[in-house]
Amino acid sequence: MFITFEGGEGAGKSTQITRLAAHMRAAGDDVVVTREPGGSPGAEAVRHVILSGAAESFGPAMEAMLFAAARNDHVEQVMRPALNTGSMVLCDRYIDSSRVYQGVTGDLDTGLMRAIERAAVNGLMPDLTIILDLPAEIGLQRANARRGTGTADRFEKETIETHRKRRDAYLAIAKAEPGRCKVVPADRTVDDIAADIARLVDRLKARRAIKEKAKAGAAQ
Repeated sequence: MFITFEGGEGAGKSTQITRLAAHMRAAGDDVVVTREPGGSPGAEAVRHVILSGAAESFGPAMEAMLFAAARNDHVEQVMRPALNTGSMVLCDRYIDSSRVYQGVTGDLDTGLMRAIERAAVNGLMPDLTIILDLPAEIGLQRANARRGTGTADRFEKETIETHRKRRDAYLAIAKAEPGRCKVVPADRTVDDIAADIARLVDRLKARRAIKEKAKAGAAQ
C-alpha cells in the first residue's frame, strides 16, 4: 500500500508520517518511509538544487522538470521495488505537491503538468493521500519556529498570499479526487491528528483485505 502526505509548509507531515509508521509497524507491517524531493541518491542530489533556489531564476517549468527527474528516480529506485516486495510505503509529498506548487502557483499549463507527471510516475499512484490542512498563517509560524535561525528554503520564503492559494489548491484536489484524498484538519493536537490518520489507514487496510479474500475465494 502506497500512502502520501501532502499539505502546506508547517502542516506537520513529517511528524505524522513518523507516527503512522510506528502504528503500522506495531500491527506487523513492513514500512518504508521516504520523502520528496529526494528519497533516492539521484533525487537527493536534485533536492539540493531545488530547495537552495538555484533553479528559481530559470522559472517554474525548469523546476517542474527537475522535480519530475527526481521523482522518476525515486519511484524506480526506491518506491516501486519496496511495493513489489510487499512493503508499505509512506512518502512525504508526491504528485500533488507538483500540481500545487508548480502547476497552480507556478501557473504552468495543465497539459504540460499532466505530461510531466505521467512520465515521472509511470503509473505509480497513491492508494491514499492524506492532506493535512490548516491556515497558511499557522503553518508558516510553525515552519519559522522549526527552522529557528536557519534560512528559509525556496518555498517557505514566498508570500502569504501564495501559501493561501496553495491551501485552496490542495482542497480543490481533495474535492476532485475524494476516493484517493482525505483531508485531515491539522490545527489540533498531534495525538488527535495521528488517531484520525490511523483510523483512515486501518479502514483502508480492512477493505483491501476483504477484497483480497473475496478474490482468493473466487479463484478457488
